[in-house]
Order: sequence, then C-alpha cells, then structure tokens
Amino acid sequence: MSRFAARRLFTVLSHRATARSRVLPRRIPVFFRPVCTSQGLLSLTRYNETTDWQKKLTPEQYVVTREKGTEEPFSGIYLNHSEVGMYHCVCCDSPLFSSEAKYDSGTGWPAFKEAHGTWERDESHASIIRRPDNSLGTASTEVLCKTCDGHLGHVFEDGPDPTGQRFCINSVALTFKPRENIKPDLPEEN
Repeated sequence: MSRFAARRLFTVLSHRATARSRVLPRRIPVFFRPVCTSQGLLSLTRYNETTDWQKKLTPEQYVVTREKGTEEPFSGIYLNHSEVGMYHCVCCDSPLFSSEAKYDSGTGWPAFKEAHGTWERDESHASIIRRPDNSLGTASTEVLCKTCDGHLGHVFEDGPDPTGQRFCINSVALTFKPRENIKPDLPEEN
C-alpha cells in the first residue's frame, strides 16, 4: 500500500469516526447505588431477620417454612381435609388457597389448582410468589408466601384443567379457617 493510499484511508476513517461521534450522544456518567450490601436473596417483606420464627412456630413448621424442608408424604393433617374455607400461611396468616381449588392428586400432599386471588393466570393479587428451585435434583418451581417468604411447597405443570397446575403444598405450612356461614339479614315481619 502506498503512502498516499494509507494517508487517504486514515483520513476517511477518521472522518467517519468524527462524524459518528457527532451524531451519537455522549455517554453521561451514571452512578450506581447498590440496593443492598449483603449477600444472597433478601426478603422484600415486612418480616426481617429479627422475627424469632423458632419461638413462633413448632419445630416441624420451622424446618418446612424457614429451612425449606418437606413433610413426609401422606402424613399431613390437610391431605384428606374437605371442609369449606380458606388455607392460610402458618407464619403470617395470609390467605393462600381456597378449599374450592383443592383436589386429590394422589401425591401425598395437599394439592391445589390455583392460589387464592389468581385471575386466569395472573397471580399479581395472590399471596404467593414463585421462585426457581433445583434442590429436588431437577428444575422445579418453589412456592413461597409473598408476605413472609415462608416455604410452602412446589408447583408443577401436571395439574387438572383449566389451569394445568398442581400446587403441592406442605400441610405444616398451612392453617385452616372454615368459612363462616353469614346469613343475610331478613326483614322482620310485624
């Protein structure tokens, strides 16, 4: 390559770079502020590390909800429970599942079609959150209480229609409140 060709190439490339830098906006320095300074996943809930869960819960409830344990299959008190009402979180009393969504999956744990507050597949108003989980040896989805981050169980995509989901929930992570039969006020007859 001749000296003239090299100089011409340098001139063309430098003009393109200059033209490009005039067209593109300058980068504005951005300062990042860390959201948290500690390691690991943190709760965005009203409960923090100072809540003494070991005093509040039984040892079995503590292991399942706070240490992500699992109760023995076919041992839970709500496995064959058929009363009408609402299942709440044992830690914070948030309503989680309606008895109307409960069904017998034959797996050994209470199973639900959907969480309370779900509209079609929208769980933004439900009291649960989902988190990827690989602790079972395969990729699965953990179900947590949105209020207190208590481990409830797992959700699988092999449930009945219309949702196709099976919320497999530990009985010790739940408390049950029966539906109160509220009788409508009848007008008094004179």
